[in-house]
Amino acid sequence: MALAVTARPLVDLALPEKGAARLGAQIFLAVVGTLLLTLSAKTKVVLGPVDMSMQTLMVLLIAATFGMRLGVATVVLYLAQGAAGLPVFQGTPEKGIGLAYMLGTTGGYLLGFVVMAAIVGWAADRGFARNPLKLFGVMLVADAIMLALGFAWLATIIGVQSAWTFGVVPFIVPDLIKVALASCLVPAVWALLPKRQ
Repeated sequence: MALAVTARPLVDLALPEKGAARLGAQIFLAVVGTLLLTLSAKTKVVLGPVDMSMQTLMVLLIAATFGMRLGVATVVLYLAQGAAGLPVFQGTPEKGIGLAYMLGTTGGYLLGFVVMAAIVGWAADRGFARNPLKLFGVMLVADAIMLALGFAWLATIIGVQSAWTFGVVPFIVPDLIKVALASCLVPAVWALLPKRQ
């Protein structure tokens, strides 16, 4: 019974147990999550030829807090908003909108966000979000897969060497910092909660 209580995402502690109230709360959280993803995408730090956003950090935090189902649903809703033409991505509307933007150089990374949310959310559903070392390992794997998907897609557009130089190398250290930060923040929140949770 104790395992069933602890092996759940953090957000479950605040959600109604079942019914329409739970569904309504989940929809609300998904919408709020998309707003946070949009804000994080627009928060940029310019370092050399690429802009660093806080989006990776936000995907990690949402997945670790929401769990797999709600985390993935939130990221998919965010992508649907972008596909519909809303300027929710880092380069929109300056570099295009909608599916045309999504199929451009960032397409692989956007797909990678869904995979990242699924991996980290799956781990959160099983209690990994309480342990910073376990969560760091899971997030590191998820981030590496996201970068690999981004690299693979980008390589088909600009070539392997350029994709590695501009699409992976500049992100390695910043992403390590984001993974370390996210893997400490969520367990810290868990640690502040009463032990009976």
